[in-house]
Amino acid sequence: MFRQLGMRSVKEEYMDDFSTGGDELTEALRHLRRLNRIFGAAGPVVSGIHRLWLRTGRPKELHVMDIGAGSGEINRQILRWADRNEIKLRLTLVDMTEEACAEARLIFKDEPRVRALRCNLFDIEEQAADVVVSSQFLHHFSDELLPDVMCQMIKCCRYGIVVSDIHRHWISWSAVWLMARLVSTNRYIRHDGPLSVAKGFQAEDWQRLKQTMLERSGYDLDYAWKPLFRYRVIVSKE
Repeated sequence: MFRQLGMRSVKEEYMDDFSTGGDELTEALRHLRRLNRIFGAAGPVVSGIHRLWLRTGRPKELHVMDIGAGSGEINRQILRWADRNEIKLRLTLVDMTEEACAEARLIFKDEPRVRALRCNLFDIEEQAADVVVSSQFLHHFSDELLPDVMCQMIKCCRYGIVVSDIHRHWISWSAVWLMARLVSTNRYIRHDGPLSVAKGFQAEDWQRLKQTMLERSGYDLDYAWKPLFRYRVIVSKE
């Protein structure tokens, strides 16, 4: 496997098959929340939103849209960030599966600032939110489709986008492979966890995407490595 990590894997994750789901997928989403907390998934997203917020003059009201949100675990940290900075925040969690939306509605049932929306990214209207974010979403797409996905996210926002995704590396692959087996017997988690690392990114992948984005949209892509084995990507429209 380690030799294969030089190139992004093109294998399909089980979660990419929308013809399956049900209780097994719901269980996987719950176990995935635990893994995201263990690996600090929220950190790069929150820091990216903060940078965009500073760059746009620290607006007192903000609408953030999370694409491919799953059950929306990372948004707990976004809410806390907004509270610390006295921002009137609205959060829209977007996902393709009803299981994810149902979990998100359950988690945030007492949080009026959050709504869950079952929707395809390409059906979202232009400038639907101030900031569009995604965490561990981009790696689901092939190299050929990545520019289309990024350009659509840019169309959907007013200020910019924040992307967090996995660093493709043998250490991160090994850590996720082991942790997935320690925390879950669910086949989604055990299969998709390590595969998501193999479908992740290295600096040269972001550099190629950066050049393509400049040519297609005129917007620059700023990427940086962040713990634990993640990349944070910011595209500002300001």
